[in-house]
Amino acid sequence: MDDNASDRTLRTAWLVVALLVPVALLNYLDRQMLAAMKTSMMTDIPDIGTRANWGIVLGSFKWVYALCSPFGGYVADRLSRRHVIAASLLVWSAVTWWTGHVESYGQLLAARAVMGVSEAVYIPAALAMITDFHRGGTRSRAVGLHQMGIYAGIIVGGFSGYAADNPAIGWRNAFAWCGLVGIVYAVPLFLLLRNPPRVAAHGERPSIGSALRELLTNPGFLLMMLYFTLPAIAGWVVKDWMPDILKEKFGLGQGRAGVTAVLYVQIASIVGVLVGGWLADTLMRRTDRGRILTSALGMTFFLPALFGVGNAGTLAFAIGCLMLYGLGWGFFDCNNMPILCQVVSPRLRATAFGLMNLASISCGGVADWGFGALRDSDVPLNLIFGGFAAVALLSVGVVLCIRPRTFAADA
Repeated sequence: MDDNASDRTLRTAWLVVALLVPVALLNYLDRQMLAAMKTSMMTDIPDIGTRANWGIVLGSFKWVYALCSPFGGYVADRLSRRHVIAASLLVWSAVTWWTGHVESYGQLLAARAVMGVSEAVYIPAALAMITDFHRGGTRSRAVGLHQMGIYAGIIVGGFSGYAADNPAIGWRNAFAWCGLVGIVYAVPLFLLLRNPPRVAAHGERPSIGSALRELLTNPGFLLMMLYFTLPAIAGWVVKDWMPDILKEKFGLGQGRAGVTAVLYVQIASIVGVLVGGWLADTLMRRTDRGRILTSALGMTFFLPALFGVGNAGTLAFAIGCLMLYGLGWGFFDCNNMPILCQVVSPRLRATAFGLMNLASISCGGVADWGFGALRDSDVPLNLIFGGFAAVALLSVGVVLCIRPRTFAADA
């Protein structure tokens, strides 16, 4: 490939990342809005009733999303990723608009379930597209920049508690307006996004049965799926319940609790993906375990962070622990798909990520429900988060057991 063609390919690779960052933001915005506006929504929809029921609202999205993720990944491996991504954005944005118009607990559960179906194909397709374009020295950084869109969505969603408290806006308008933004953005996204040239050269497209056999008999993939899943037990509770935890423990208002729960941890996560992405790509020049070692380092930050959150006596200390957790999450998050690319062939990476989502988010949904039930039973926070810290320690051992491979398409 001549220098001009190489430069054009690199520009296109980074353009794809730039186009997908706003989609990632919208993908997580509605999820955090739900957590930040809990009080207003439970007041306006009184038949939600208990915190355990609210946990089911949070979990219903995750369970449907998880069940649909392997199918969504398989579709993204077989069809045009450009079409899959644009269609997914359009549908989930319409459902976000609909969420602002629900009138009952049952309707809210239905909206979250449909949202799970519509969002299930995006992350596997987007990450597979990014790693198709970024095959070597920029892979962790490119994935990290995309994940920054997710963190930005969580931050913006954290401010939605103020919108819910504002009589001129309210939680219903917040959902409706965000849905309209996504519907509008789907048009230029479809027109400008491009599939990578190598998608057509992936070779034989396996049946779903052969794809599952290949993945589920791959020890490296099984370890990666376990590693991807274990931190999610704490991760989803931190995302979905931390506004309520801070509101209750430190007497904060709904708006301030929502912002405090996400702003500091997500800013730290942004720093984490920038540093972790650079460190991983740099270490890969010396060892093919560079991304594994970087991710394991980030996971060690979880241990003191989660233990500290559960035992925090002041808001300032809790914020410090959340920032340490966010820094570790950034190291972890920007390297998951790049590590997956070291154990799974290019033609099955979206399917593989879909299976990882199935395991991870199913456990996350159970964790959301279980945390609500434990809090209804007055189980102390320090015991719950101490258990999360123990799981993080186990995760370090799991990722260090992964043995990377090299695939010709990534050379």
